[in-house]
Amino acid sequence: MTDCDFLLVGHGIAGATLADVLRARGHRVLVYDPGQVNSASNVAAGLMNPVAGKRFALSWRAAELLPAAAAYYRTLEQRYGQSFFTETPIFKIFGSLEEQNAVLARSADRPWGDFVAALATTDPGLPGVHAPFGGAWLQHGGHVAVRELLAALAAEGHRDGWLRPEAFDWTDVQFDAEGATYAGQVRARHVVCCEGAAAVRNPYFSWLPLTPNQGEVLDVECAHLSPTQVLNRGAYVVPVGNGRFRVGATYRWPPFAPGITAVGREELAARLTVVTDLPFAVVEQRAGVRPAVRDRRPLVGPHPTVPNLSFCGGYGSKGVMLAPRLATLLADWLVGQAEIWPEASVQRYNALQPASVS
Repeated sequence: MTDCDFLLVGHGIAGATLADVLRARGHRVLVYDPGQVNSASNVAAGLMNPVAGKRFALSWRAAELLPAAAAYYRTLEQRYGQSFFTETPIFKIFGSLEEQNAVLARSADRPWGDFVAALATTDPGLPGVHAPFGGAWLQHGGHVAVRELLAALAAEGHRDGWLRPEAFDWTDVQFDAEGATYAGQVRARHVVCCEGAAAVRNPYFSWLPLTPNQGEVLDVECAHLSPTQVLNRGAYVVPVGNGRFRVGATYRWPPFAPGITAVGREELAARLTVVTDLPFAVVEQRAGVRPAVRDRRPLVGPHPTVPNLSFCGGYGSKGVMLAPRLATLLADWLVGQAEIWPEASVQRYNALQPASVS
């Protein structure tokens, strides 16, 4: 019988960061993950954006989440001797004078102003960038090489034996007041579901308001396009080095076709032509399925009726920004040192749980 403190199911950005935080605190952790290369975390561009959308909406808890995420990824860089996090300006391109005026008015207020480094009311002349109405330079954001980061953590897990490249069978777990037993071979004090969009099929959490949302991204080669910042207008354009850029992302609600689509490729290519009139070549296209929540807030915390079972996920398109701080929060809660934030707690949806789920 293998004994552990915490058994985690899933090693995307949510599960990987939680496992890492728990292990750093000396807990015995065992993770099950089948290693899907097309998971949402592996496909994501890893953008950390403090402000998003045409309404210039400030990302939820951005002032707390962004520095926590940056510090965490820097720590991983030192551990592995690899570059994962690029802190870079994000240039939000104004699409009209009306949008320019709206952002100018809002950016003068706090806390928006803390994330605006500069404003341009005319085209700033970035190489290859079409911005006739100017834009806003956003600070304290950047992008994370998610696929490479997860690969580094997974390699460590496989080497040290705490990450098992296997699918987890929820019908083979038994919970009791002291913990859980899995397949008659593993004993854990607590189990945490970190399955992402796959949780919609989880017998313990299928009642949560998770909706799979498919996103596609393109990697393109575009010579002479400015690589010194992330570009954002209807799509993000993230420089990934050597004249390549990651363009994303589409949003498809069910039903959607599995894998990449010609429609997704055409949509993203059209969005890129709004940002630049330079020629580009598509070199790769990928698709993943995000775990979206109706109120666009994550889901963290205990199952309402099953002892020693919790959930960690529902991060949508903001996983790299949310995961480090929420991993710390859940790790603290698991040992009785913190309360789950009400706006992120699973408990806000407890009324949706069917009576038969226990």
